[in-house]
Amino acid sequence: MIEVDETPPEGLLDRLRQRVRRDVQQATVDPAVRPVGDFDLDEIVARDQIAAFTPLVTASRLATSIVTVLLVSTSAEAASRPLQLWTTVLVAYAVFRSFRPVRYSNDTTSLLRVVAELGLHLAAIVATGGWGSPLILMLLTAVMIAGLARGFAFSIRVAVATVVAVSVPTMAAAAVPRDAVLESMSWGAIIVLVAITAGYARRISGEADRDRTLAIGRLHRLSDANELLYSLHQVTQSLPASLDLNDVLDSTLQRLKSFVTCDAVAVLLFDETDGQWDVARNHGLHLPARLGPTELPDGLRQAMATESTQTVADLSLVPGGGLLGRAGSGIYGVLTSRGAVIGLLAVERSRPGHIDDRDVEVVTGFVEPAALAIDNARWFTRLRTVGADEERTRIARDLHDRIGQSLAYLAFELDRLVARDETGERISGELGQLREDVRGVIREVRDTLYDLRTDVSETTGIAEVLEQYAERVRERSSLHVQLDADHDARLPILQEREMWRVAQESLANVERHAHATAVRIIWRCDGVRAVIDITDNGIGFNQDRAGRLDSYGVLGMRERASSIGATLEIHSAPGRGTRVRCILDPTTSVDHRRTHQEAHQ
Repeated sequence: MIEVDETPPEGLLDRLRQRVRRDVQQATVDPAVRPVGDFDLDEIVARDQIAAFTPLVTASRLATSIVTVLLVSTSAEAASRPLQLWTTVLVAYAVFRSFRPVRYSNDTTSLLRVVAELGLHLAAIVATGGWGSPLILMLLTAVMIAGLARGFAFSIRVAVATVVAVSVPTMAAAAVPRDAVLESMSWGAIIVLVAITAGYARRISGEADRDRTLAIGRLHRLSDANELLYSLHQVTQSLPASLDLNDVLDSTLQRLKSFVTCDAVAVLLFDETDGQWDVARNHGLHLPARLGPTELPDGLRQAMATESTQTVADLSLVPGGGLLGRAGSGIYGVLTSRGAVIGLLAVERSRPGHIDDRDVEVVTGFVEPAALAIDNARWFTRLRTVGADEERTRIARDLHDRIGQSLAYLAFELDRLVARDETGERISGELGQLREDVRGVIREVRDTLYDLRTDVSETTGIAEVLEQYAERVRERSSLHVQLDADHDARLPILQEREMWRVAQESLANVERHAHATAVRIIWRCDGVRAVIDITDNGIGFNQDRAGRLDSYGVLGMRERASSIGATLEIHSAPGRGTRVRCILDPTTSVDHRRTHQEAHQ
């Protein structure tokens, strides 16, 4: 017996590493730049099914045509007019189809084209002697095309129909029926064998197409993450410009310059962290980025003291002068919002006495709406930053919990296989398992991106979102998920979104840590009050271990509940499972918070 060395050749592990890296990259590809053309599912459905086999079909046509011509020329009936006519027709057809191959695109027209070719060859063979016709070999190409076009079932039916169509007239005209039956059986076996071979080739091709389609579907599903980011971008673009601080400051400066004739103008914003003044915008001035309280002109300090618009007709008479210097005149206003000073406005001219009542009235009327717009923009910037940081933290945690550990495991396994390969050990079995592990990581990437995209909206309530999420949990885990949700009433979208995030975090904990076999989800809502209740039969945990709670994201759930005035209850014990309840009840939330605060004082 000859032993076959199955030890992977040198460089196999390097190629494996490259394949793993490529698979992971494809699983996280940005769908905005995903390939088109061959990756279009519509094109896959409509493309020519026989195109991959065109060289084989063409070679078969030419070979059978040459052999047929030789058989006809040596046949005893070579002078027969019908045989000469049909030989000319079939050879001409074969030459034509060598340049214009038969196409099959899984439609009625393509099917008729394949059947017509088969019928043409059957007619020629029956007309020239049946199984004894020298044209019989050209029928094999037509049967092969039928099998390549539609696979096993169709090719077998075509083969049987072909054998019957030729055998019946052949046996009817035969002088010795026994010889006709044997001839029919011999040629029938050959035709069926050709049909089976063509059908098997088509099956292999179909399996390759299905694998390709599955890969495309994976890319499309992973593109959901990109669609989410694009949707967020569109929302940001649709917001009014007044919510962008830079736009507000630019427009404030431009509008003020158009309303009041001036040589210099500045907008200063107060920084609560250190009491300094940020020079947010200025025109016609050379100022540092920040000013201390003692560096402000006397006119601005007077405006702050009285919280009203102040005018200085001659800056040379004021200690320290103005922002332009000691010469000139100025108008100084205070930007106030929510009862606090958030900024200052300074308008100066280079010559003294050039301040009139109209300019003062314009600046006085301008500061209030400007202050409101700037304060709105500052708060929006802060909220957007907090929201972005929170989402980054949550996404990072999800990626670490679901994907980071799996990738670390793959790296460890690759290093282990490299070490075994260097010692000459066989690792083919481990390579197969590692391939399955890579596929598992890709599934985890898909599930994580799906979960990140899932959220409530104006058209999709928390009940529908819970149904979608529960279905995905059932598909990717062994958990038995029982869902009981109200669909009749909804909360304001911000409250509903926070309740959903609490539920999502709780269900994620059940999947990752609880080792449970079943989980029950209850959602109740009457339009004002609501409760989400999630109970599992897992291993539970000791609630006295605060660090354990923190690791399960409980702090984040409590913060979400608190942001909408809800309460969060968690009950668990080792071996007794876990129950998480988030309750929103505006009628009792104030009293509950007051009692909670008094208990901690």
